[in-house]
Amino acid sequence: MSGQPLIELRGRSVRFGSVTALADVDFTLRRGERVALVGSNGSGKTTLLRLLHGQLGPAPAAGAPVQAMVFQRPFLLRLTVWQNLLLALWLGGIPRAERADRARRALQRVGLAEQRDRSARVLSGGQQQRLALARAWSVQPGLLFLDEPTASLDPAAKRDVETLIAEFADEGMTLVMSTHNLGQAKRLATRVVYLEGGRIVVDRPTEDFFNTPLPEPAASFLKGELPWH
Repeated sequence: MSGQPLIELRGRSVRFGSVTALADVDFTLRRGERVALVGSNGSGKTTLLRLLHGQLGPAPAAGAPVQAMVFQRPFLLRLTVWQNLLLALWLGGIPRAERADRARRALQRVGLAEQRDRSARVLSGGQQQRLALARAWSVQPGLLFLDEPTASLDPAAKRDVETLIAEFADEGMTLVMSTHNLGQAKRLATRVVYLEGGRIVVDRPTEDFFNTPLPEPAASFLKGELPWH
């Protein structure tokens, strides 16, 4: 954890009505990390992602890099692949003169150049997720959030998306990803954070998380014995 701190949370809580989604969370994200958030449904993974991304109020940031977020089911407009990309670049504040070149490079980057004139909504699930990654990559974020990015994909599409995520990290992006796939956490993360009931219970380097004793209920979750809420 030697990189520059990008976001620091201290004692942060999030409530939705009478429900406490996060409780007294302390969390520091450093440049270059690949963080996997794991835990049962309802443990607070997505809420923590949204908090870090600034969707639930300001997240204190030292470096304030460009950020992007990719969801499990990306929202795509009833437009072509190309138009969806150009719109994302416009929303991202990219100058008009740069948009076409960035969109072209992004489609090539994720292997969708031949799909540019197709409706985005008729693409396969894996192609739609690759388009979502292209939209994120096109604005050149320093920090990328991913919420269960492969949960609804078949094995081949999952492998393609994982490969792209790993390549983005190798290019220098800092990643924070929620996942129920522990194998994916092993493959992609340098650090694993286990949440339970809105609290961070375990926060360790990946090697330590999978190879040293864990407190309950993290140990039960790792063995697949903890039911999802």
